[in-house]
Amino acid sequence: MTFGPDENLYVSSPLEGKVQRFNGVTGAFIDTFVSAGSGDLVIPLLLLFHGDYFYVGDTGAGVVRRYDAQTGVFVDNFAFIPVDSQGTRTPFDLQHFAFGPDGNFYVAAEISMRLLRYDGTTGDFLGDFIPASEGFNPGGLTFGPDGRLYVATHFTGQVRRYDLQTATYEEFIPPAAKPVTPVGITFGPDGNFYTTATATGEVLRYDGKTGRFLGAFVTSGLGGLTGGRAIAWKATTKVCHQPGGNPAKAKTLTIGYLSARDHLAHGDTLGACP
Repeated sequence: MTFGPDENLYVSSPLEGKVQRFNGVTGAFIDTFVSAGSGDLVIPLLLLFHGDYFYVGDTGAGVVRRYDAQTGVFVDNFAFIPVDSQGTRTPFDLQHFAFGPDGNFYVAAEISMRLLRYDGTTGDFLGDFIPASEGFNPGGLTFGPDGRLYVATHFTGQVRRYDLQTATYEEFIPPAAKPVTPVGITFGPDGNFYTTATATGEVLRYDGKTGRFLGAFVTSGLGGLTGGRAIAWKATTKVCHQPGGNPAKAKTLTIGYLSARDHLAHGDTLGACP
């Protein structure tokens, strides 16, 4: 799931093969943003807005598909998982992806144990950033405030921190005796590092600089959480404020996310003014 430029929440529905849109404050269903089968979409998983495009990881086909960020209309197939020696793509190999500060596009291919790098504009394959020979299964990935690439593996609970220039790494979170299977990893607005723990139904928090464990941010099962895969932060949001219901005086406000519901109740609309 991810928040879009319109401040609404977009959620992939892998079993139905589509992407749905919900009000980013109330959670009310709005519409199906990407229809089942659009652009030959099979199993959508990770979602990312970047520039004018909406990137959808089709893990069933090993393709990152690109859609118009405003309309959800299919544009093209942006990046492909490389084929194996038999000329096929491994099913479910494609996991997480992100744009790096160098402008390139990084993709975790978990089953084939590679982290792939692509040109961020053309989608051309630039080679392995982490080759299979390292024996590391990349799952979740994110870029930190320090510009380094953080990569998690489900199998040991380990998180590595990579330098983009040298491709060398240091251990950020060591392998756990009882892995919690990190999947969705991200940095929070407080600068700390957060990961979902699919095996225990938690969200864990670590010091964003040292990797020191700070405890469970969301405890096991809280709110019915079982196997969370993604984390989306929302500290502030934009609303179109219409004082006295007067559209002529409408202006865009950036407000605290928790106060947005009150604004909507008084006639403001979610997202920037047209």
